[in-house]
Amino acid sequence: MAAARAAIWSGASIMRLSVSVAVVSCRMRSSTSWPRGVMASVLAVVDDDRQLLATENGLYIRDIADGRLVLHTPLESDNALTRSNDGRTHPCGALWVGTMGRKAEKSIGAIYHFYRGELKCLYAGVTIPNAICFSPDGKTAYFTDTKQAILHRVAIDPSTAMPIGDPATLYDHRGGEGGLDGAVVDAQGLIWNARWGGSCVDVYTPEGERVRTIHVPAKQTSCPVFVGTNFDRLLVTSGWQGMDDHARAADPHHGKTFILDVGATGRPEPRVRLA
Repeated sequence: MAAARAAIWSGASIMRLSVSVAVVSCRMRSSTSWPRGVMASVLAVVDDDRQLLATENGLYIRDIADGRLVLHTPLESDNALTRSNDGRTHPCGALWVGTMGRKAEKSIGAIYHFYRGELKCLYAGVTIPNAICFSPDGKTAYFTDTKQAILHRVAIDPSTAMPIGDPATLYDHRGGEGGLDGAVVDAQGLIWNARWGGSCVDVYTPEGERVRTIHVPAKQTSCPVFVGTNFDRLLVTSGWQGMDDHARAADPHHGKTFILDVGATGRPEPRVRLA
């Protein structure tokens, strides 16, 4: 797959309301980007020619060859206060994607389920949706509201990724350093969660035990994903949102992307189903 040879993601610039879609070769450490005129936060693969991009006002189909965007499904397009944030594709092809306030206003975001062209709201009243990911068997979803500092798990139907129970606490991070941010599940079912403001990625068991912490040389780590031919390297992004000149100088690697050898193996990202 292309994902085994290159890491592909969208990076939103909160201040400039622009997005660049970046493709980084994991072997050559080279990159290519295509600036776009929207703020985006999630990129999912549709097929060899197309991607689905979650943006500030909708889900767009992106043509890989030329970067052209075509609106597929509006996403809170009637609410200028919100934008998309975290998201991930379930093995069945459903996409969970969250929205939040552009200034992280309290409780105006939500988490949605998109499958075969239909968008449904799963959880409303969210401030900063993050850590959306799924167990290898597709029976459990994980997510958090960073402001609440609780990593949740919920049973889901593996054929549709729709919840079939109420969310429960997996890990209570209240009072801990930094905030729970993006996450991914490895082939063994461990949850790898970036800790914004903590300079690290934490690893949790499906039972909620923190079993490992990997240092990252940037304070505001934002999201991990497994890359490489065998999905045995961990790519971790970071950000500099909210950092003044002094904070940036104290954190010289702010905003950089890192590839780490962590002795674990991930899984290829599933393709999103449009129909």
